[in-house]
Amino acid sequence: MNIKRNAKSSSPTPGTRIPGKSKRSNTPKIVPKATPKSLPQPTQGPAPLESEVQDLESLVRYENLPLVVLAGRPNVGKSTLFNRLIGKRRAITDPTPGVTRDPIEEECVLRGTDKRVMVVDTGGFKLEREGLDELVVARTLAYIERANLILFMVDATEITPEDEEFAAFLRPFAAKLVLVVNKADSPERDALVWSHARWGFTPMIFVSAEHNRNIDELAETVAARLDFSRVRAVDLEKADIRIAIMGKPNTGKSTLLNALVGHERSIVSNVPGTTRDVVESRFLHKGRGIVVLDTAGIRRKNKVTDNVEYYSVTRSIAVVSRADIVVLLIDAVEGLSEQDKKIAAFAVEAGRPVIFALSKWDKMPNIKNAFDAARDKLRFFFGQMSYAPVVALSVKEGQGIDTLMSTVVSLYGKANKIIETARLNQAVASWIEKNPPPVGLRTHFKLRYAVQASVNPQRFIFFVTRPEAVAESYRSFLKNKIRLELGLDGIPVQLELRASRKDRFRS
Repeated sequence: MNIKRNAKSSSPTPGTRIPGKSKRSNTPKIVPKATPKSLPQPTQGPAPLESEVQDLESLVRYENLPLVVLAGRPNVGKSTLFNRLIGKRRAITDPTPGVTRDPIEEECVLRGTDKRVMVVDTGGFKLEREGLDELVVARTLAYIERANLILFMVDATEITPEDEEFAAFLRPFAAKLVLVVNKADSPERDALVWSHARWGFTPMIFVSAEHNRNIDELAETVAARLDFSRVRAVDLEKADIRIAIMGKPNTGKSTLLNALVGHERSIVSNVPGTTRDVVESRFLHKGRGIVVLDTAGIRRKNKVTDNVEYYSVTRSIAVVSRADIVVLLIDAVEGLSEQDKKIAAFAVEAGRPVIFALSKWDKMPNIKNAFDAARDKLRFFFGQMSYAPVVALSVKEGQGIDTLMSTVVSLYGKANKIIETARLNQAVASWIEKNPPPVGLRTHFKLRYAVQASVNPQRFIFFVTRPEAVAESYRSFLKNKIRLELGLDGIPVQLELRASRKDRFRS
């Protein structure tokens, strides 16, 4: 979620000119006290572009946004149109078919309107599939089922067998479909568009995503086809906390859900994979609304064989983007598995805090310091996630649930915490004073400015002279410092390094 600083802050907004100051003083200079001149330190530099840190009037979440899904075969320009609609480069665009594999979601306001939607760029639909193609198509189809509006994208210059088959598949969804004929780069190409009319889909709009042709008309059409009556803005301090319960099959996810909501909401069985869909329930915890999402167990890819299992795994992965916190259930007896690591890594990649819940703790030996030993062992074998909290859980005995929920509420607050820009840059200056970057021809760089770009995920942008010179170890050092000294312990931190505009022009 993008954030905006309080307008009443005493710190000047980066990039605004202060009366009486020279034009060169458009950014507060960061000078730590008693810092030796020989040490690299944050220096005065250009403020970040407005598009790099989008501001909102307040820290809110928009709920019940209409879902707009871009679908089509590979290389018809879905990612280019996606970037055009959201107003920034988020999806990778490349002439090589199939670059986009995982669906990419982005919240945006449709151009020329005040209507806010969730746009999804999906992987391409293929007839001949190999490797991960089957799972990519399964994820695309899952989003099509959920979509409020489908933008079926084709190429103005050709119709392929994949287009024909996909058009036949989409016919039952015609009521919520707009046919978008892309690569109509000029009026001379408009005549080619009408060969696609034989499918009977209406409306049909021809655009050029690359050249920004007819994009405003497309946005107006999308807005006219959607129902925005259920959209509402909720203050994050009052919003329900959304939890995704994840883990391998038969680790007790549905049992935990039933214990939280106080009644049977999911089928409980010893047969792995009983839960095939995402089950959503709401309950109150000490007056705070909690929405819990119980997902199908995620198996290793070579075990995912039938279509229903593909669909379930797809829904489970998609639900992470809807969650605020991920509770990863690990069988306390079996311990951490490689599959648990993959699930955690996926959640962290999405920027979601993870709580490791050691389930079925009642089956563990009742000895002193057993939990400390299990926690330390988990952190030793999964060092990259050593910051994540660990709780012991026995739903059968009613133990650990209060601790789990208290941890959820605590992490939610940290995941949505705003760090003042002045405080962030002062802290960074202090860290660099005490632990300066390596000095050398290939490793030397200067940090010009740091800014918090979003919350949940907690994302920071550091503008430096030479991003390629920043070693991975120093990047990890900065992320750990952000966590430990800015009140974000237990939270994954995303750190992006960028060359400032002045340094880009020099290179």
